[in-house]
Amino acid sequence: FPEVKKMSCECAAKYAKCTPEIFHMQAESLIKPLMQTISHQHSKVRVAVIQATGTVIQYGNGKSVDDVLSHLAQRLFDDAPLVRQAVTQVVGSWLLELRDRYSYFYKLIPLLLSSCSDEIPSIRELASDYWRKIGLQWQQENEDDLKDKLDWSAQLSIRYPAGVERPCLGCRELVFRNLSKILPAVSRDMTDWVPGTRVKASQLLILLLLHAEDHITQHMELLLSTMYRSCSDEETPVVQNSVKAAELIGTFVDPEVFLKLILTTLEKSASTAHLIVLGAVIRGSSAQVLHPHLLRIGASLAMPDTCQASQKVEYLEHLLECVQILITVCGKQCSEINLPLLKVLVTIASLTSDQELENKVEKTSASLAAAQNLDNFLDLYRQHISELIGWVADKQHQWTNYSVQHLQFETIIVQSGPVLGESLHEVFPVLKTCLQPNRDPEMRLKVFTMLSKLLLNASETLDSQGHFSSYLEMLVRDILVPNLLWHAGRTAAAIRTTAVSCLWALLHSKMITLEQALGVYEDLMPKVIAALDEDSKMTRMLACQIVSSILKVCGNHLNPDELNKVYPELLKRLDDCSDEVRIAAAKALSVWFQCAGILNDQSLFKSHLEFLYRGLLVHLDDPESNIQKLLLDVLKVGSFLSPSLLTQEIEAVKHKHRSPYYCEQLLQHIQALNGDAS
Repeated sequence: FPEVKKMSCECAAKYAKCTPEIFHMQAESLIKPLMQTISHQHSKVRVAVIQATGTVIQYGNGKSVDDVLSHLAQRLFDDAPLVRQAVTQVVGSWLLELRDRYSYFYKLIPLLLSSCSDEIPSIRELASDYWRKIGLQWQQENEDDLKDKLDWSAQLSIRYPAGVERPCLGCRELVFRNLSKILPAVSRDMTDWVPGTRVKASQLLILLLLHAEDHITQHMELLLSTMYRSCSDEETPVVQNSVKAAELIGTFVDPEVFLKLILTTLEKSASTAHLIVLGAVIRGSSAQVLHPHLLRIGASLAMPDTCQASQKVEYLEHLLECVQILITVCGKQCSEINLPLLKVLVTIASLTSDQELENKVEKTSASLAAAQNLDNFLDLYRQHISELIGWVADKQHQWTNYSVQHLQFETIIVQSGPVLGESLHEVFPVLKTCLQPNRDPEMRLKVFTMLSKLLLNASETLDSQGHFSSYLEMLVRDILVPNLLWHAGRTAAAIRTTAVSCLWALLHSKMITLEQALGVYEDLMPKVIAALDEDSKMTRMLACQIVSSILKVCGNHLNPDELNKVYPELLKRLDDCSDEVRIAAAKALSVWFQCAGILNDQSLFKSHLEFLYRGLLVHLDDPESNIQKLLLDVLKVGSFLSPSLLTQEIEAVKHKHRSPYYCEQLLQHIQALNGDAS
């Protein structure tokens, strides 16, 4: 009977008020039945019980406060706003009027402050009003003890969060004097198994820190250990509140204190939670107080145990956020730690394959440059390219596919763009070392892939300063040629393909001179010809194109023996299973004819021409019309070397072709040549 229970509560409250001189002797006997009813299913009954409990204890002996606290705390999670409001009124009244209230401050204050962050505005206002009155009352009761502090606090001598009203001295003193008793319980609740409890505790922690101000310094170890756990919470509100609390630590505590604790923990066993806390305290701090500690922060973030601790996107995002916060808070002062921050950014970009995160890294690099009035992030690389390469190349002889350093090296090389052309004397020794055939195959494969991309855009990267030509011979003789040697296995074949791609990109850029081409011809050409027999279609096609490019560069300076070693291999490729390879081989043979025509003594080629003409005429009857047309063009180019011999060979095979059309076309071309010659 809910109405009976409500009337009973009302009777108990009135009885307490009417007979205060004797009621205290029976007050304790009412506590147990009240607490049995406080969780009644009707919210109005729960409100009546809470109000009655407040009155009974107010007029009783006060010893029963401990018996009801846990029940009242549970009602702060009640779904009914009226119930939570009743708890707020009762606790506020006790803190103002209870005779033994000084003994229960540390137990009651957390309940009232929890209501200050209630989701209902009216409850928040009610709790805040009670708390203001309680602080002012306590301040008046202890005015003599607080005289010095009242005079001193007239002027705010510490930093305070923007947009937040500072509590009165009485409220601050109440929290400060009871903080050592309240914090351990809050810390336990922030790791409670019930999500609602953790959220409430995290909200309460913010208010406690806001009141305690710089007095929280003595509780730093407990606070930080609590936040490391709460920042890993699966509940987003708990993490958000913990971050706000950490920002207050940055506002009120000397960086010397919190950085010593946080950075030591971070260096020992870095985790996402540690980075979240570090970023928050830096955000809450100021450039002025952080400035003496920037070198220490930068060095800790750039340590391998910190920036390479995890490849998870979440970890790298918070590591990047620490850098972003440093740039935002300290601005131009970050010039003192440009290099460590660049190392962190390079490492993040190296470890992630997440495009969104890579874009964030690029924007952060631009922000770092902008904070120092630099045009773009390339100016940062220009300042530190030597240190960055030296940093990653320190253990280049130990690099493997699993080494972070070779990924960092690739990132530096790719991102530095045109700045790379200024540091070739440092880049090429590293490339030469890590691309030797005895090094890790998969690592070489990745570096070669990067190198081929650079060579395709050499004018904007390697040759931005026009110095690349000095390193061409080293690139070909010491890097590419050794990796073109045949070794068993798919990985080795893939490496040969990337090496061939690099060589093709180099020749395609037209940076290699005649003198340089002739200098490496004897070492290079046999390896390229061998690549014509590779299993990879791409390798065979690129090898044909490379032969063509080399012949274009130095064909008229090659002797007949050197030329005669080339065409048989190209002729074989006309039988290739891939039309793309056949087309590339045919085009290379066209260039070969042009080179052979430059030599004076054509008799040296007679037997070779006979063999070559016969082979080409076979493919002039190819099933593919585009191949036929291409071979016709090739034979037209080569016909001027020995028109009579070619005519003789055509007449010998013309009747064997399915259609004599292309043979007739070729004969007409030869007749036209003879007519022009006569």
